[in-house]
Amino acid sequence: MTDWGLLALVRHEGIVPGPYTDVKQVWTFGIGHTGAAGAPDPATMPRGMPADLDAAIREAFRVFQADLARYEDDVLRAVKVPLERHEFDALVSFHYNTGGIAKAALTRHLNAGDRATAAGAFMGWLKPAAIRPRREAERDLFATGRYPTGTIPVWSVDRNGRVDFSRPMRRLTENEALAMLRPASVPIQRPSVPAATPEPAISWFTRLTSFFSSLNRRA
Repeated sequence: MTDWGLLALVRHEGIVPGPYTDVKQVWTFGIGHTGAAGAPDPATMPRGMPADLDAAIREAFRVFQADLARYEDDVLRAVKVPLERHEFDALVSFHYNTGGIAKAALTRHLNAGDRATAAGAFMGWLKPAAIRPRREAERDLFATGRYPTGTIPVWSVDRNGRVDFSRPMRRLTENEALAMLRPASVPIQRPSVPAATPEPAISWFTRLTSFFSSLNRRA
């Protein structure tokens, strides 16, 4: 994903630095991580807010990055047509939330070359109803390249796994979050909107892989 796509996804998910139960009563941690994705298992983590909040936020980002690779790979396998980078970002965000990229109608429409219908099909995934603003943002990102902006909320959680959504306990700036996602990155500079001739994500991903392979050969 691009830096902007990563930030959009983290903003949608929010950060909870202790284990909590989601709307389906599944124990979750950090940035939407569940035990189904692998270690750590939120159900076995110490309850309540951590003593070291900064360390817990860093751990949430570490776990998120480990989880994300699988979702990116899933999208690359399911989609058979070249993607612009903002389209790829939108699809990974959708899949991270729903797990539905392989069976979604939007993927069938996209592979058939009908991007307009694919964009509209994002709105076929609206459970729970409160997910609508996120789905609209993913649809708009896919269709127009417009990335959402703003700070990233950190929510508090009690020892029973209940999150206090009345007001974030902290807000991370985009550059603070990006420093945890990509420690060597420079301050974020947003693309113009709409995105100017973005590069296909699949060919970009392939060249990036080749670049790192060449570095390994030199080493």
